[in-house]
Amino acid sequence: MDSNKKIWMTLGGIVLAMLFIIVLQLFVRTPYQTIKVAVIPEGEYDPAVWGRHYPLEYKSYLRNREMAASPTGFGGSEKVQKSIKEPEILVNFKGMPFSIDYTEDRGHPYALEDLRDTKRVDKTTAGACMTCKTAQLADLFKEKGWDYAKMPLLDLLPQLKHPIVCANCHDPKTMNLRVINPAFIEAMEKRGIDVKKAPREEMRSYVCGQCHAEYYFVPVGKKVVFPWVRGLHPEKMYEYYSSIPNGFEMDWKHPDSETKMLKAQHPDFEMWSGGVHAGSGVSCADCHMPYMKVDGQKYTSHWVTSPMKHGKEACRTCHTQSDQWLLDRVKSIQNSVWEMQHTAGQTVARAHQAVGKASKSARADRAQLDKARELIRKAQWYWDYVAAENSMGFHNPVLALNTLGRSVDLAHQAIAAAERAAGGR
Repeated sequence: MDSNKKIWMTLGGIVLAMLFIIVLQLFVRTPYQTIKVAVIPEGEYDPAVWGRHYPLEYKSYLRNREMAASPTGFGGSEKVQKSIKEPEILVNFKGMPFSIDYTEDRGHPYALEDLRDTKRVDKTTAGACMTCKTAQLADLFKEKGWDYAKMPLLDLLPQLKHPIVCANCHDPKTMNLRVINPAFIEAMEKRGIDVKKAPREEMRSYVCGQCHAEYYFVPVGKKVVFPWVRGLHPEKMYEYYSSIPNGFEMDWKHPDSETKMLKAQHPDFEMWSGGVHAGSGVSCADCHMPYMKVDGQKYTSHWVTSPMKHGKEACRTCHTQSDQWLLDRVKSIQNSVWEMQHTAGQTVARAHQAVGKASKSARADRAQLDKARELIRKAQWYWDYVAAENSMGFHNPVLALNTLGRSVDLAHQAIAAAERAAGGR
């Protein structure tokens, strides 16, 4: 064999070896192969302690303390009153705490701080309100069961030192994803799903859904319940509420229209569940907590924020369009939903005023007034279902626009019924 052939054979062998190494890097190595799992004591909630073992995850978690506007103009983490942009909130939530204080949500590290500071809390506030604000829920539920829910929140708050942290979503011994909210676990069981046996990719949404969801408090005992028995669609949940489950009839009575009202609580999981991303197997974490790389080390970002802030990692693993095209697309969807949401909210507000005015007439038709109130109750539920959800419709644009359209129609029907009640026409 001549020397040239030996050289080419040697070079070919080197190239093949390099290709083999690249293939191993791409297809064999997992994000966790190079990371030794640390066993952290049960009950250790300080994220800084976890951060000693997982510095990249901890560093990204700390970014949740940043407060900034969203790249799309909707959402964000600045603590501003929503009623500044949506004055209809002051009318539609009249007579209940959300008309007094309703700010944009901040990051997970602020969960307890914002709960302590909000003007919605007073001595009558139930302990159930801390269910999604701290990892210490696990200890409280283990010690007291659902009895913690009926305790005064102001008595519980001094015991709570850690907000939403690593232990909310991770087993400290194995680092496996877990759910600690008993209300979510129970709701999923009723849907035939055992979250303890769920695959990891599904858990990457369940850990978010345990708190980013609609719920209510049972009047006696204040147990937290997710209204999912009939389904996750807003109409199915409204049907469920109409059955007065567990004696729950309303969140409050509106002082103007005298309507028994419902208050939606950020149904992000429900809205996402029927959307195209969920249907395509895309989890919450895939978009809001994407995989990142630093010096060749792969890790999951724990900066839970808009996917538009890291489009390459969050969006372009699936989408081939440019970052600007994707941002413009999201803005277009959210602008359309916002216009309908604003219209729906204003129309519902006029309905409250119309029924309130009609009810003052001694000759008002009570049957028509009752009909108008039921129409308002449903119209506001549909409006609030979208308004309280955190994606401005992006999680499921078709459902969001349809729900808001139904809200507008029902609110107009309520106004017409009020006018008939007062003898207008």
